Amino acid sequence: MKDIDQWLLEYGESHQNPTNKLIHWFCVPIIYFTIIGLLYSIPVEWGTVANIKINIGSIIALLIFVYYILLSFKVAVGMLIFSAICLALSEYIYMLGGTMGLVITSAVLFVIAWIFQFVGHNIEGKKPSFLKDIQYLMIGPAWVITKLYRTIGLD
Repeated sequence: MKDIDQWLLEYGESHQNPTNKLIHWFCVPIIYFTIIGLLYSIPVEWGTVANIKINIGSIIALLIFVYYILLSFKVAVGMLIFSAICLALSEYIYMLGGTMGLVITSAVLFVIAWIFQFVGHNIEGKKPSFLKDIQYLMIGPAWVITKLYRTIGLD
């Protein structure tokens, strides 16, 4: 298994253009949120913890945390915090608009964010990394977290 630095270095090779980087800075977290939101909307519930439903979305977020902890504890902590925010936001949207409100919000944002991602890669002139290895779909959020850490001086 590659270590986090290898993954981030390879991911960064197709994310050099400033416009593409900016698009990814916003769209990767949006896409992550929308996936959590869509999974959260699946009508299966096993109770609550801190007003967050234990369901498909929260279970997948926990499994994602395990994946990141295998790569980097520091990245895993950031992703755990972000995942908790995504789950809380999913619950909030669910409370406002029900299941369909969450599904529609997540689906619309998902499509818009992916359109921007592909525009960014067109500007970059390079294919998205996940076309090379599907695991890059998980590395994108780690890349954003590490950029955030550098920005706020936690690297």
